[in-house]
Amino acid sequence: MEPELPPTVCLDGAEIRRQREAKKLTQLYVAKVVGVTTDTISRWENNRYPSVKRENAIRLAEALEASVENILRREPEETAAEAPRHKEKARFPFSPWQVFGLGALLLVLAAGALFFRKGEVPQAGVLAERFLPQYAAPGSLIPVRVRLETEDQVKGFILREHFPAGWKLIEANPPASSLDNEAGTVRWIVKPGEERPLIVYLLKVSSGAEIDLDAEFRGEVVANPNGSSAPAQVEGMSLLRTAPYLWADLNGDSVVDDSEMLQASDTVDEMKGVHLDWKLLESIWDAGSYSWVQKKQRFVPVKPPLPESSP
Repeated sequence: MEPELPPTVCLDGAEIRRQREAKKLTQLYVAKVVGVTTDTISRWENNRYPSVKRENAIRLAEALEASVENILRREPEETAAEAPRHKEKARFPFSPWQVFGLGALLLVLAAGALFFRKGEVPQAGVLAERFLPQYAAPGSLIPVRVRLETEDQVKGFILREHFPAGWKLIEANPPASSLDNEAGTVRWIVKPGEERPLIVYLLKVSSGAEIDLDAEFRGEVVANPNGSSAPAQVEGMSLLRTAPYLWADLNGDSVVDDSEMLQASDTVDEMKGVHLDWKLLESIWDAGSYSWVQKKQRFVPVKPPLPESSP
C-alpha cells in the first residue's frame, strides 16, 4: 500500500533514469503509460520538473514497476551521532549587545539582498514549458506546445507568447483571447477553476524567412497566487532553426524515420483542435524521404532510388 502523498511531490531524476534503464524500458514506453510526452520524461530524469502532481508520480511508479517512495527525492536524514546532541541543554554564548549587533547586520544583509534581486522574476505559481520543432521552413506550418502545471492556490492566469515578426498564428487550442499577428504576440486567459494542462498553436512561417538563422520565442505567465502579479518566464525551448526541413524531421536528414514518426504522432495527438497535415506526414514516411520545393515552398515525398542490381 502506497503512503499518502501531498498534492505535489519532488522526483529523484537520477533514480528514475536508473530504474528505467535497469528494466530496459524506453522513454517512449514510459511516456505512453504515464500519459505524457517523451520530452516530459526526459525533463523528469534531468530534474527539469523536480516537482510534479501526485497523480503523475503514481503513474510513473506504475510504469517503472516501482514503489512511489523509491522515485521520490529524500531529505538528508539526521545521523544517529547527531541526535543525542539535541537533548542537551543549549548554552547561549553571546551577550545581549552581541545579539543586537548581529540582528542589525542581518537586517542590512537582507535589505541588500532585496536590492540586488529586484530584477529577478518571482515565482508566479505556474510552471510553463514550451516545446518547438528543431526546424522551420519558410512558408510552412509548425506546431508549438506550451505545457502548464499550476499550484493549488492559483485561481487563474494569463499566458503571453511572443513569436517571430512576420510569422502568423493560424489556429490555437484553446482559441487565443488576444492576438496581434503583426507584433507577433498572443495571449490566453485561463479562468479560475479551468483545467488547462496544455495550450497549443499552429504558426505559419514567414515566406521571406532567411535560411539558416535562429528564430526566437519568448513568453510570460502572469498569475496572482499571493497578491503579486509579476510575470514568470516560460521555460523550455526558445530557438528553432529556419531550414528546408519538415517539422517532424528531428535531425534534418530529409527523412522521417520510424522513431521520428512516433514522436510526430504524439505531437499530432496533443495538437487536437488545430489542423496539422497528417496525410503529408504519412506519405513522406511511406515514400522514405522528402524534398523541399523552394519555389512553391512546400514539401513533397520522394522515393529513394532502388539499388542497382549486379549483372
